[in-house]
Amino acid sequence: MKIVVIGGTGLIGSKLVDRLRADGHDVLPASPNTGVDSITGEGLDQALKGAEVVVDVSNSPSFEDSAVLEFFRTSTRNLLAAEAAAGVGHHVALSVVGSDALPDSGYLRAKVAQEELIKESGIGYSIVRATQFFEFVKGIAAGSTEGDTVRLPSSLLQPLASDDVVAAVARVAVAAPLKGTTEVAGPEELHLDEFVRTGLAAEKDPREVVTDESVGYFGAHPRGRELLPGPGAHLAGTRFADWLAGRR
Repeated sequence: MKIVVIGGTGLIGSKLVDRLRADGHDVLPASPNTGVDSITGEGLDQALKGAEVVVDVSNSPSFEDSAVLEFFRTSTRNLLAAEAAAGVGHHVALSVVGSDALPDSGYLRAKVAQEELIKESGIGYSIVRATQFFEFVKGIAAGSTEGDTVRLPSSLLQPLASDDVVAAVARVAVAAPLKGTTEVAGPEELHLDEFVRTGLAAEKDPREVVTDESVGYFGAHPRGRELLPGPGAHLAGTRFADWLAGRR
């Protein structure tokens, strides 16, 4: 089938394109780099001609509250309108576990707004909510660093490898629309501070990770199990320690 991957040149998108092509599908990576812009609409109609599935794994260039909301609303509206015109039967979107449980986060509020537009569109859809990726451990640290100290709360999360995210999205993309949401997460619960501490140590990064419960996470302050998947989530097999070992 013809599958268009919006955000198809990013971390998840490029891996997803390769995987779907290896499975024999006709896959078009769509991003501003390839002449397709979901914000302006440039190139969308041409890209979606003959497409059966559109997978949206794009992300906002800015995480500022109003900017990220505007990105996901504008992009999703443009995509859904172009899909309706092209007769696309399945819209797949990558979202975030816990989005509706942490309304203090502008980023997560934007993901909820994106999901609502998809559900109201009338197009067959599947939403894949994933937990945090292993690959973002240094990015999390960077956003919480003061001098040589990284301050993070001990919030629980269940991170996973980007390859496992790609596998989950690929499975959903080639199946019938779920008309609902599925979750994918890593195999083990980790505390956010310890997750980053372990990741930095593996990279021989000298920064000290200090536990500080007053520090937020994407603007929110999770206190319990908000970032953990619910019952029935697909649990990937790659453990963080094994992923780190494979990078050495």
